[in-house]
Amino acid sequence: MGLWRPPSPALTPKPPYSGDVEVELSAVRHQPEGLEQLLAQTKFTKKELQSLYRGFKNECPSGLVDEETFKLIYSQFFPQGDASTYAHFLFDAFDADRNGALCFQDFVIGLSVLLRGTVHQKLKWAFNLYDINKDGYITKERDGDSGNGCWGTREMLEIMKSIYDMMGRCTHPTLRDSAPAEHVELFFQKMDRNGDGVVTFEEFLETCQKDKDIMSSMQIFENAI
Repeated sequence: MGLWRPPSPALTPKPPYSGDVEVELSAVRHQPEGLEQLLAQTKFTKKELQSLYRGFKNECPSGLVDEETFKLIYSQFFPQGDASTYAHFLFDAFDADRNGALCFQDFVIGLSVLLRGTVHQKLKWAFNLYDINKDGYITKERDGDSGNGCWGTREMLEIMKSIYDMMGRCTHPTLRDSAPAEHVELFFQKMDRNGDGVVTFEEFLETCQKDKDIMSSMQIFENAI
């Protein structure tokens, strides 16, 4: 779709380490449930989890990542633009329990969905990213009733602007200021199948599954680890 970028390479795995990491996974403060439970909850191997944990701990010694730290890490990889707003949306998508901090379990479960999940799981995660207020709809209006009782917050436009901000002004050819809004209109023309001004997960799922480019793009990161 060209709308999502993978999590920061700063939190991607480094070479596997000794069994000490396995002990830490069960014992260190703020750590998730033990390694065995994470093996059951994700599609990563034991060595992959150990490697991911070491990378996570190197970046976040306390075992928790708050939003500001997440933004700083993510923004390092987009120096040409401003990635802070998109990082905010991405942080919210990873923060499944909505407690304002990411632990290793939050991070690795989300990453497992993005890299190894089924098509349905990946699309559900992407939909959740775009559904900013988590009401089950992706909207584009600022204020006003969209016709089905849902009050819009211009969710997709906010997401799209954040992506263009992250890309920066150094793109070639230079992007017009109207480009985010135009992209949103195209998105809704394709996704809003009943024309009611909002996109439900069912509409999102059906449209994506019929789009060969979207289906292809979802396989890109499967072997990233």
